[in-house]
Amino acid sequence: MNLYRATLRARDRQRREKARAPLVVRGEARPWERNPQGLMKWYLHPAIPLRALSNLTVWVQELPPGGRSGKQKVQGGGVVFIWKGRGRTVIDGVSHAWRAESLLQLPVRPGGIVFQHFNGDKKRGALLVCAEPDHQGLLGVDLGSGFEQLEDAE
Repeated sequence: MNLYRATLRARDRQRREKARAPLVVRGEARPWERNPQGLMKWYLHPAIPLRALSNLTVWVQELPPGGRSGKQKVQGGGVVFIWKGRGRTVIDGVSHAWRAESLLQLPVRPGGIVFQHFNGDKKRGALLVCAEPDHQGLLGVDLGSGFEQLEDAE
């Protein structure tokens, strides 16, 4: 096997795939998914084929009135834009209040972080737009610190 030629073939394959990838991902075309973190709609994810960008994972998460997300241990490094609502996020035991149009930064720490979102409004849901680097292909899902679902959403 000629590794240089293999690299060129991979480049050409990636260029063909990127040329076919949609540049606009329409929300109405993406399904909502219920999972241990709650209700989520994925826009960019490693399992979604034909992505123009493969370096980000992006999703919207809905927190029901008075509800909460699941609790996770992750590497950190993500950002959460509060699209609608008000509430708080607990990171490593410290509560951080937020409201619509706030930006929450999940810090990167050597051993990872534990976090959970809480909707502070008992009448209206909250919408969070979340993004993080897609390092799964390079570092694996654990990203060097572990990826654990510690508690399911309610």
